[in-house]
Amino acid sequence: MKKILVPTDFSEPGTWAVEVAASIAKKMYAQVTLLHIVELPSAESFNVEGQVDTFPEWEDKLFALKLIDKNKQLLSEAAESLRNQGITVNTQLRIGNPFHGIRTIIADHKADLVIMGTLGRSRFEEILVGSNTEKVVRYSKCPVLTVHQRSANINFKKIVYATSMSEDEKDFAQVLREIQEIFGSEIYVVRINTPMNFRPDTEVMGLMDIFAKKLHLKNYTLRVFNDHSEEEGILHFASSIGADLIAMATHGRTGFAHVLAGSIAEDVVNHASRPVLTYVTSSAYQ
Repeated sequence: MKKILVPTDFSEPGTWAVEVAASIAKKMYAQVTLLHIVELPSAESFNVEGQVDTFPEWEDKLFALKLIDKNKQLLSEAAESLRNQGITVNTQLRIGNPFHGIRTIIADHKADLVIMGTLGRSRFEEILVGSNTEKVVRYSKCPVLTVHQRSANINFKKIVYATSMSEDEKDFAQVLREIQEIFGSEIYVVRINTPMNFRPDTEVMGLMDIFAKKLHLKNYTLRVFNDHSEEEGILHFASSIGADLIAMATHGRTGFAHVLAGSIAEDVVNHASRPVLTYVTSSAYQ
């Protein structure tokens, strides 16, 4: 992984992502692209009484120019802090929709990894609206690392690899092997048993061993963990071993299927307290 993309809005979670990117970039000798996307208000907006306020065009333009200048300065300061650590940094400031801007930059720069900070969401908020982070996790064609709190030392010694043992996870395994080599990690390959999707340990362990060897994983431990749901099982297992990172592939369900079934990866990203690495498998685009 030589190209790391970090979208930031200069919030506290955005700062966490930049700090994690700095730590990983130094270990992997990667270059970092800092991306900020300015969302400008429309010419019309509703006030609290429901009336429409129309601002003069010159006032809109003045506001936009001041906002862009301020964010250019913040982006420049963030980049300079990374350069002072010996990291190669590019900056991108764009105007428009954050999600679409991130997707475009991922494609244009051929990013190997996206790092985003997030505070997570309550279940009620998830029903109402999805965040840009959720959308990137669902659609990105490169791995996405979400960061949920500040960490003084990024050291992925224990990685939980939650798997459905799908053939589509070969590319993701390559990413895991690279991270494992850099950090000297132990990988805990775990299959979550739930009441609706239960298989005996004696049956699953053999299949998991074949799967792990097929993916050429090294220094790994196989585990089966029982819980009420896949999401809860992944989070509870990660907590029980003191994991530094949760890694999982996702099929990136979209549209009506997403509304009905949701995405385990997005649920984990929303509710995790530790970093989560996700990857949308190629089958999601077929």
